[in-house]
Amino acid sequence: MPAPTSGSNSPTPSVSSRSLERVPLTSLRGVGPGIEKKLQNLGINNVQDLLFHLPFRYQDRTRINDIRSVRFGEHVQLQGELVASKVLFGKRRSLQCTLKDDTGFINLRFFFFTPAQQKSLQTGVRLRCYGEVRRGSAGYEIYHPEYRILSGDHGTELEDTLTPIYPSTEGLQQARLRSIIDQALARMDSLHQVNEYLPEEIRRKVAAGQSTQGNPLSMTLGDAIRFLHHPPENVTLELLESGQHPAQQRLAFEELLSHRLCMRRLRLASNSRPAAPMPARHTLVEKFSAALPFSLTGAQQRAFGEIARDMADAAPMLRLVQGDVGSGKTVVAAMAALRAVENKFQVAIMAPTEILAEQHFMNFSHWLEPLGVEVGWLSGKLTAAQRKKQLEGIGSGTTRIVVGTHALFQESVSYADLGLIIIDEQHRFGVHQRMAL
Repeated sequence: MPAPTSGSNSPTPSVSSRSLERVPLTSLRGVGPGIEKKLQNLGINNVQDLLFHLPFRYQDRTRINDIRSVRFGEHVQLQGELVASKVLFGKRRSLQCTLKDDTGFINLRFFFFTPAQQKSLQTGVRLRCYGEVRRGSAGYEIYHPEYRILSGDHGTELEDTLTPIYPSTEGLQQARLRSIIDQALARMDSLHQVNEYLPEEIRRKVAAGQSTQGNPLSMTLGDAIRFLHHPPENVTLELLESGQHPAQQRLAFEELLSHRLCMRRLRLASNSRPAAPMPARHTLVEKFSAALPFSLTGAQQRAFGEIARDMADAAPMLRLVQGDVGSGKTVVAAMAALRAVENKFQVAIMAPTEILAEQHFMNFSHWLEPLGVEVGWLSGKLTAAQRKKQLEGIGSGTTRIVVGTHALFQESVSYADLGLIIIDEQHRFGVHQRMAL
C-alpha cells in the first residue's frame, strides 16, 4: 500500500511579463467594452493574459484543396467562384451557394445569415473558404464555412503557418480572437519584454549540454510563445496534440520554475513570522498510539515526525500529507491534532462536503473522546439550539477540536485559541474561504 508522505503545497502562479501585465485590453485595436467583457469571461484581463491563452488545436490553411479530391469528414480549404446563390425554403431556411473550381463543384450552406451576407455572396464572387465536408442531398456540402471574399490579387496569399483555434466564448469569433492575439504578440515583440525566471546564462549552459532537437531550453520563453500561436506547416502535429512539443514543455518548465520560486518565497516569508511552538509533551499522542488496534507503519511515523518537528519550531507550518485511500493519512492528522491539544491549542478540521465532514467527526470522536478530548461539529443539519451550544464551546475553548466544512471560518465562529488547521486533501478553497483563513 502506498505510504503517506509529507511535503509543501501551494497554488502555481502564472508566468508573468511585468510590462505587458499592465497593458489594458482596450489599448488593442477592435477591443471595446463589449469585447473586453467577453475576454474577461475567458480569464483574460490584460495583454499578458492573451499571450498565454494558447490554442487547443490547429487547422492547416497553408494550401488549397481541389474540390474533386475532398472526402467526407475532412477539414479543407477551397478557392473558386460562386456560380449560384439562392435561398432555400424547407424544414429550415438556408442560403445555398455553389462554389466552382477547375476540378468540380461543392455547395456552401448557411442556416443563419444576414441580408448583408446574402448580398455579398452573389454569383460571380471569388472567395476562399474553410470548413468540414459533410454529405448533403445533392452531394458534398460545407455548413457555415469561414470564408473571405477575394478581390483581384488582394488577400490571395496563403498562410505560411498553421491556423490556431482558441478556447472562446459566445459572440467572440475565432477570426476576431486571432486578430487580437496577433496584436498582443506584436506588442511582445516591440517591447522585448517577456519576463523569464530562468537566467539567460543558465538557459544557454543547460541547452548547450543537450541536443537542440527536443530540448525545451533551446527556446526562449518568447520563442515558445510565438511558436505555439503560429507553428510552421511542417511541425509534427502529433507532438503538439499530445502536449509533448518542446515549445509546450518550455512553458511548462517556466511554470514549474515559477512555482518553486514562489514556494521558496512563501516559505521564507512564513519562517519570518512568529508562531507558538508546540513541543512534544509525551501525553496524548502516546496514549492515542497505544490505544490503536494496529501498529503505526514506518511511513506514518516518518510523516508525523516531520510534522512534529515543524510544530515544535517557532515558525508557522505548511504541510501536505499525501497518500492513497487507506494509507493512514487520517491517523497522522489525528496525531498532529493531539500535539496541538496537549499544548493548549484548538484544532479546526475542514472537509469539502458535509458527508465527509461527518465521517471525520465520527472517527475523531471515537478515537479522541476516550482520551478526554471534546470534539465539536458544525453542520447545516444542526438546530439553532445545537449550533449555539457548539459555538459557545468553541468560543470558550472547552471544545478542543471542531470538524466541519467552510462554515468553520464564518464570522460568527470565534475560537478561543486556534493553533492548527487541518484541511482534507480534496478540498479546493474559494476566494472568500482563503481570505477568511
